[in-house]
Amino acid sequence: MSDLIKNIVRFILFIFFQVFILNEVPPLHQFIVPYIYFLFILWLPFNINRFALLIIAFVFGTVLDYFTGTGGLHAAPCVLIAYLRPYLLNLLIPQDTTENSYLEPSIKSMGWAPYSLYVVILTVAHHFLLILIEWLQFGTFMYFVGKIAGTTAISLLLIFITEMLFFRKAKFRTNA
Repeated sequence: MSDLIKNIVRFILFIFFQVFILNEVPPLHQFIVPYIYFLFILWLPFNINRFALLIIAFVFGTVLDYFTGTGGLHAAPCVLIAYLRPYLLNLLIPQDTTENSYLEPSIKSMGWAPYSLYVVILTVAHHFLLILIEWLQFGTFMYFVGKIAGTTAISLLLIFITEMLFFRKAKFRTNA
């Protein structure tokens, strides 16, 4: 399957899963709301153009906002993590080895520690902005901090379960 078709299918599946399954789960607690849709952005190829990455993230967030009726609530955090992603990848992995050898970020291509740090930092950044935008409407500071902690914890748990269940084969780049 070509990379374009694979990413279009991922786009649709992540939107579908978030809108029709995770958003329909009754809240476990006032702080815990599971979000894993942004994993689509984290799984995009290493070699994607930064401007294209920002456009894809904005479109992805806007489509999710359309289905959830939240008008920009998800688009802003998606663009934030798309902006931070290349800088974080440059810090975490040696450019001359991994980016030239593998197509996309994964446990296999980056290793457990760098991949876990990559996912944790971008998840916290995503949830911080998402909940900050939500919090500006109502709530106390403790609600804000508690919701970031609870939502990030459940999202990280779901992300690592997803990584274990849907193990992605590490595709190598070819010289052609």
